[in-house]
Amino acid sequence: MFKTILINLIVWILALAWTLPYIGIIAISVMPYREVIVKGWFRIPDINSLTLKNYIEALNNPLYDLATGYKNSLIVASISTLIPLIAAALAAYAFSNLDFRLKPLLFGLILAIMMVPQQLTVVPLFFLYRNLRLYNTMQGIILLHSAWGIAWITFFLRNYFKFIPRSLIEAARVDGASDFRIFSKIVLPLSIPGLMAAALLQFTWVWNDLFYALIFLVGRENQVITQKVVMLKGEYHIDWGLLAAGSIISMSMPVILYAVFNKYFMKGVAAWGIKR
Repeated sequence: MFKTILINLIVWILALAWTLPYIGIIAISVMPYREVIVKGWFRIPDINSLTLKNYIEALNNPLYDLATGYKNSLIVASISTLIPLIAAALAAYAFSNLDFRLKPLLFGLILAIMMVPQQLTVVPLFFLYRNLRLYNTMQGIILLHSAWGIAWITFFLRNYFKFIPRSLIEAARVDGASDFRIFSKIVLPLSIPGLMAAALLQFTWVWNDLFYALIFLVGRENQVITQKVVMLKGEYHIDWGLLAAGSIISMSMPVILYAVFNKYFMKGVAAWGIKR
């Protein structure tokens, strides 16, 4: 009994320590600038002084224009999730259920692509995109994220598809079902948790990307939310409330998606790690 209470107490202490910075960011975002500077943030804020001014300014001020960045991130992250998910699901089915020449070599190539540091690809991609007129375009950044996503999602889904009983697929083939029908009617419905887990991870990684965005998106009209948040930090003056509000706006979409699809995410990741 004592051991259980002690373990729960330790877990709650660690959880509180983990969430404390986020609580601080939320508190700063709704406090006036003067109050943050004079009194600090590590306290219970005065209810009468709470304001949404920082959120309104971050979204509507043309100098920051987080609303446009949010819209651009939503477009880029959504399409950069949908394209690799479809392509990787088809490739994963082929790797898990079909026999063809060079299959081990191709799968090894996919694993090799996953291990390449993204920083090594920046220079050749810069010249390639400039020659193809894809530099500083949303189409270019979508293709870039999609290409990286196909590799790891194929690996993820290939292992997940292996969990589907082979007898179901063989029975469908005996009944005369084509591979596409087996894929669409049997494999995909049984793999919804895995597909949702892969989609959430891909969406979150694309949404939080700053490295490629800083290099390949230089026009203000195409910049994504992570670039816009960086602009909230002035060169000579930092409005901590404004910066905190921008950070919360930026992280809101992944948090909402995780809260809504949490059960699918947990089932997908847990099932992927179980040896059967």
